[in-house]
Amino acid sequence: MIDVVKRFFGKATTEVSKGANQNAVHDIRVATCALFVEIARIDEKFTAAEMETILSILKQKYSLSQDHADALIAEAERELEKSVDLWQFTKLINENYSNEEKIKIIEILWQIVYVDGKMDQYEHYLMNRLQNLLRLTHDQLITAKLKVLHSEK
Repeated sequence: MIDVVKRFFGKATTEVSKGANQNAVHDIRVATCALFVEIARIDEKFTAAEMETILSILKQKYSLSQDHADALIAEAERELEKSVDLWQFTKLINENYSNEEKIKIIEILWQIVYVDGKMDQYEHYLMNRLQNLLRLTHDQLITAKLKVLHSEK
C-alpha cells in the first residue's frame, strides 16, 4: 500500500515539476520575444521585414510552427502592453540564461535593429539599456554588433 502511495505522489510531483518547467520555458520565451518586439517597434515603425525576421528567428531557434510563433508574438505584445518597463523580462532572462545565451539574444536584437540597414537613436538607446539590464559588458555588446554586421556582408 505504501508503495502505491509513493508512486502516486512521485508521479504527481514529477507531473507538477514538468508543468512548472513548461510554464517557465514558456515565460522565458515570452520574455525573450518581448525584447525582440520592443526593439522592432521602438522607432514606431514595426515593419513587415522586422516581423518576418522575428518570425524566422522564432521558427528556427525554438522550432516553432508559424501558428505558435504568431501566438508567441501576440502574447509578448500583450505582456509589453501590461508592463511598465523591460526589467521584468530581463530579470527572467538573467535568472534562466547563461552569459553566452544572453549574448545570443543580443546578437538577435542586433539582427532586428539592422533589418533596415541602419540604427536610429531610439534603437541605440534601447540596445545600451538592454546591455545593462542583461548584465553584459559594453565590449560584449559591441562584439555582438560587429559579428552581426560582418555576417550580413
